[in-house]
Amino acid sequence: MAETNFVDYVKIFCRSGNGGPGSAHLRREKYVAKGGPDGGDGGRGGHVILKGNAQKWTLLHLKFQKHVFAGHGDSGGRQGSFGADGEDVILDVPLGTVVRDAETNDILFEITEDGEEQILMHGGRGGQGNIHFKSSTNQTPRYAQPGEEFQEGWCILELKVLADVGLVGFPSSGKSTLLSVVSAAKPKIADYPFTTLVPNLGIVGHRESQSFVMADIPGIIEGAHQGKGLGLRFLRHIERNSMLLFMVPADSENHLKEYNILLHELEEYNPELLDKQRQLAITKSDMLDDELMAEISTELKQIPHIFISSVTGFNIQQLKDSIWKILNS
Repeated sequence: MAETNFVDYVKIFCRSGNGGPGSAHLRREKYVAKGGPDGGDGGRGGHVILKGNAQKWTLLHLKFQKHVFAGHGDSGGRQGSFGADGEDVILDVPLGTVVRDAETNDILFEITEDGEEQILMHGGRGGQGNIHFKSSTNQTPRYAQPGEEFQEGWCILELKVLADVGLVGFPSSGKSTLLSVVSAAKPKIADYPFTTLVPNLGIVGHRESQSFVMADIPGIIEGAHQGKGLGLRFLRHIERNSMLLFMVPADSENHLKEYNILLHELEEYNPELLDKQRQLAITKSDMLDDELMAEISTELKQIPHIFISSVTGFNIQQLKDSIWKILNS
């Protein structure tokens, strides 16, 4: 997925359609001078609908579609005929899309399943024709209901990447390198911070044709929950992961402190993130000998951890086995 093509936030103006007015027509035929009311109902205004599409991974197709208008319902006709409904507008969105009211920032709904449809703006109901208002005391009503008016407003669409495993770590901790080794994904890799500017997804093959989805999230720094670095822009993607794989490089000055900083940033952003299953991987472990590994293990004490090296493949299969066990526990 090209970095320039990944869009996870759009703001659009949506307007549904007016309901069509009912008809106040009176029946007139050659030999029926006073046939009474026969006006039909107006058609419903078109809805603005969001539909989950598992084949989409970005909101790019909506980035330049700032205004979305549904069709208006047609008027009712003679002989009790109904007006045609207004044309609905259906917008395909990737799974994990959260919809907010732009004014209140309240969450309206979330799209999480393929084919799931949610009405964002309801079309106005069509007005009833005069045939509905006939009574014993008013046998010739010459009025009908107007159609209901449209709904309109600004809405915010946010994408939260859906993945089984989310990689959490400081910039340059080896997240992209690991993803490139265990999957067919080709994230940008370089030796400077914030090489990864968008989440990257990869399907990780496991034993016996099993697989799971891994997401490389842009690096977190201290103060990310306050918007520092890439901050709030990408912390929300971690909310959708089934488990979290924390990654601390072997050359870190203090492995436990770095791990606790990452935990603190997630807790400050959303305390519920700490309820997720998690594991710690010490990356770049090809530079460690047995003695240094033992020292780091003593430092980490009761924290479940594994030493890995994406470059040499050290413990990569063991890491996948561990992840699979956690995901299926």
